[in-house]
Amino acid sequence: MDIKDLKTLIKMVTETDITEFELESADEKVVIKRGAVAGAPQFVPQHPAQYPFAPQPVAPAPVAAPPAAPAAEAEAEEGEVIVSPIVGTLYRAPSPEAAFFVEVGQVVEKGEVLCIVEAMKLMNEIEAEFRCKIVKVCKENASPVEYGDPLFVVERL
Repeated sequence: MDIKDLKTLIKMVTETDITEFELESADEKVVIKRGAVAGAPQFVPQHPAQYPFAPQPVAPAPVAAPPAAPAAEAEAEEGEVIVSPIVGTLYRAPSPEAAFFVEVGQVVEKGEVLCIVEAMKLMNEIEAEFRCKIVKVCKENASPVEYGDPLFVVERL
């Protein structure tokens, strides 16, 4: 089979919906495939790079003492700390126009809502677990909070 015949075969395959063409004679075999071959993706493991030299030892950097945790700072003040049970955004009011749920100096009953922490578009009400007085508000409205961040310092009543 000459090049002219191969070009004609390729042209015929590309002009039709055929994705695979195979022609076999006594002394020749021609296979033409087009498009992506369906099948499971193959994983080829990568070998780590080989370096001809050994890395030079590096003296460890001096380690500074970690800063005191925010909860520890809040506990240093008078009272108990109410911390965030989840990661999210703290809202001190039910809506932007509404008054805050609690203010400093306010007495709160058990089960009363202190704030809302929004996590993944879900509004989670944070309630008082005991009767208390709000001593300090630790986070601003609409600020991000992490798990364990102090939200309020309270005095148990």
